[in-house]
Amino acid sequence: MNKSSKEAPVITLDGPGGSGKGTIAARLARRYDWELLDSGALYRLTALAALKKNVALDSEKDLAELAAGLDVRFAVNRDISKLESLVLLEDEDVTKAIRTEETGVSASKVAVFQRVRDALLQRQKAFQVEPGLIADGRDMGTVVFPNAILKIYLTASAEERAKRRVRQLKDKGIDVSLPRILSDINTRDERDMNRAVAPLVPADDAVIIDTTEMGVDEVETRIIELIEDRL
Repeated sequence: MNKSSKEAPVITLDGPGGSGKGTIAARLARRYDWELLDSGALYRLTALAALKKNVALDSEKDLAELAAGLDVRFAVNRDISKLESLVLLEDEDVTKAIRTEETGVSASKVAVFQRVRDALLQRQKAFQVEPGLIADGRDMGTVVFPNAILKIYLTASAEERAKRRVRQLKDKGIDVSLPRILSDINTRDERDMNRAVAPLVPADDAVIIDTTEMGVDEVETRIIELIEDRL
């Protein structure tokens, strides 16, 4: 990672799960050769570590301590055919494990605690380095990088996001059902949008893009146009 710089430009991509944030963020990071932050992975890693170590998901104190001491490494692959980051937890490849719905739901529970968010906040901010950062998450534009040069909020219908998640997980060899995924997404949306700490909402100055009827290439092209206007 390059030398940290608070002046390095940041572009944030926020929105609910399945809205396309991860795919678009990876594409943009590769296009501009910028750093990539999948902030949701940090919460998923905390949740996964909690599950592995039998830490209760309602114990804020224990979760915060776990988050503060996470042994995590990210290896960003710029290969166009392998855009997903390699995620290592205590030197174990957990790239696939953190993407299961169980871990995702657990991560949403973990994220409601202020002490956990405080423990992970500085790690997120440390990704702001030259030449720039593409930050993917749920509160990147509202909490972590409020001075980002461009804030995007991606959304889509719950039904479409559920279908995308099912395809994504099946491509990874994970057998899931659409009704269960849709139920999980609705439950997570309700929790994320109504939680007291950093609820899932667009930043006041965010550009909102509904991707329900848009392809990945179309979404990317639209965002590139916005980026070029800001750089």
